Amino acid sequence: MGDPKKLRKKYSTPVHPWNKGDIDRAKAIRREFGLSVRKEVLIADSFLKKYKDIAKRLIADTSKQGVLEKKQMMDKLNRLGLLSTVAELDQVLSLTIQDVLNRRIQSVTYRMGLARSMKQARQFIVHRHITLDGKDITSPSYLLSVEEESKLKFKDKSALSDENHPERVQEIPEVEAPKSEAVAEGKGAKTETPKEEVKAESKPEEKKATKKEVKKEVKTEEAKAEVKEEAKTVETIESKDSGSSDKPAEPKVEKAPKEEVKPEAKTETPKEEVKEEIKE
Repeated sequence: MGDPKKLRKKYSTPVHPWNKGDIDRAKAIRREFGLSVRKEVLIADSFLKKYKDIAKRLIADTSKQGVLEKKQMMDKLNRLGLLSTVAELDQVLSLTIQDVLNRRIQSVTYRMGLARSMKQARQFIVHRHITLDGKDITSPSYLLSVEEESKLKFKDKSALSDENHPERVQEIPEVEAPKSEAVAEGKGAKTETPKEEVKAESKPEEKKATKKEVKKEVKTEEAKAEVKEEAKTVETIESKDSGSSDKPAEPKVEKAPKEEVKPEAKTETPKEEVKEEIKE
């Protein structure tokens, strides 16, 4: 059988693993492209670094071997969709890690509309719902070429191949928005929403107005009743003054509040007069 193939790492770790700037940058990239672990970021970064180092070396190499290697590298990058056919060797140095991650099968699946998010695209690939030219691809990090991009689709046996599947149907707000507008245009100004708004606005104002009016009426009625009572008391006092001459008029004329009337009614002068009469 021969010796087993030696497994080699496809990425290199940074010299300073606890650099805060690199950690924050990796977190942002993972959220954007739906990556599960930081290892996937390091693989893409190492892939990009490898070709940048080759480009730096080939820029200064003018030999036949250098020209051949340059052609081979540019053809591969063109095939992967990272560079155009007219691109030069210097443009390899301007590539970013986002350019590499956009060529992953996970990102292409999301951009083609086969999934509603990056994480859902990853799930479809791992669960064998996606095929590439009749072959199952279970690795979300697979780099697609320009030719393979048109051969990406759902598996025929998968339930997701049906366009009416719940995971492929558009969201409800997007479907209902044009219908509501068409109904509003057809009916014209007779809509339910403005009536409800008018009722909601008019009712509290009417209630407030009626409460204020009731309070004013109550106050006016109380004032009228007080005036009538004062007029009655004045009439009774005048009639008593004209009819009776024996009783003193001063305590009866002025009808003060209840607190003042009691001490005037219970005076000590009549009690002293009664005692003097008894003694005599």
